Amino acid sequence: MSGLFNPTVAWITLRGTLSRKRALLFALPAAILILFTVALRLSRPPMRPWPSHVLGTFGFSVLLPLTALIIGTSVLGAEIDDGSIIHLLATPVRRSSVVLTKFAVATGLTMLFAAVPELIAALIAGGGSASSPAGPGNEHLAGLVSISTSKLAIGLFVGALACSVIYNAVFVMVSVATTRAIAVGLLYVLVWEVLLANVVSGVRLLSVSHYGLGIANGFVNDADLQAGLNVPTSIAMGAIVTVLALALAGNLLSSFTLKGEPA
Repeated sequence: MSGLFNPTVAWITLRGTLSRKRALLFALPAAILILFTVALRLSRPPMRPWPSHVLGTFGFSVLLPLTALIIGTSVLGAEIDDGSIIHLLATPVRRSSVVLTKFAVATGLTMLFAAVPELIAALIAGGGSASSPAGPGNEHLAGLVSISTSKLAIGLFVGALACSVIYNAVFVMVSVATTRAIAVGLLYVLVWEVLLANVVSGVRLLSVSHYGLGIANGFVNDADLQAGLNVPTSIAMGAIVTVLALALAGNLLSSFTLKGEPA
């Protein structure tokens, strides 16, 4: 039980997370995104091209961070809040293993409830608001639209996978650092990711959503994604934030005490 990933802890975490009532909230942002995408697709809005803008802005600034916030603060923060973490910390499992295992579970669940719906929404949306006209000679245009749709869907999916990793590292760290993890995380999402990162260009260097958009843009090269960073910068900054957040979470948990017990 000394490895970095502990299957027993992972199974207990997965079962406990999905059995809580808040697990019903995991699918809510994804359902909203997909239903909104279907509505836009059926209404054929005039703006062009809407899929990149809508799925990039809503998906990476709202869907992904909110889903990761609910899940990332549940896998460890809930145990700290109710005191049940003492039973886990009393076992021979290393605390670094606890953090990494719970982070892995949270990341996997976020990929399932946010990255996969982002892919589904992108496939539903297609390559743009206007469909290619039917008739002879338009087969080539239809093929280009299909390729564009595939690139957008793949790019958004890969970017969403990256965001799932980074966001959960941040929120697992927040759940160890404070008992008000949901409030702190929600404030961070609304003020930093939704507001400042989309208004102040300099903030994007420390914005998880723009790391994902930068990676996604490497596949589709679409200005409407409004990616403020290039692919190498997004990958490098995403890796740095992930490692630092997990290292800080591990250090905080190592100094964590309950009822006067030494860490």
